[in-house]
Amino acid sequence: MPTDSQSKSDSANTAGIEGSKDLVDYSMTKGGIHAFTRALSGNLIGKGIRVNAVAPGAVWTPLNPSEEEAEDVSQFGAKTPMKRPAQPEEIAPAHVFLASPQCSSYIAGEILPIIGGY
Repeated sequence: MPTDSQSKSDSANTAGIEGSKDLVDYSMTKGGIHAFTRALSGNLIGKGIRVNAVAPGAVWTPLNPSEEEAEDVSQFGAKTPMKRPAQPEEIAPAHVFLASPQCSSYIAGEILPIIGGY
């Protein structure tokens, strides 16, 4: 559990924000993470503990080629406005930002989507 003035950050994927007709159960669990983030934030804010979440869109990881066919891997992230997936190093600073009391001390109960544009 974070101590006073620390922040808990969680990857809460965009499926929890937008939902997915093809991934109903996955969307439901991610939406639950969003509700949990907000509820826990309200519960702990009085103790000086901030709770926030990061909701990344398509992010390239070594699992991508191991789970998909080559053609699907080549198109991964192509439907984003930036036409590509994020790299992990593009997502990491969001976690650092939310965890830093110097940068985000007035941010609590937020879900930060990093999805390559709207």
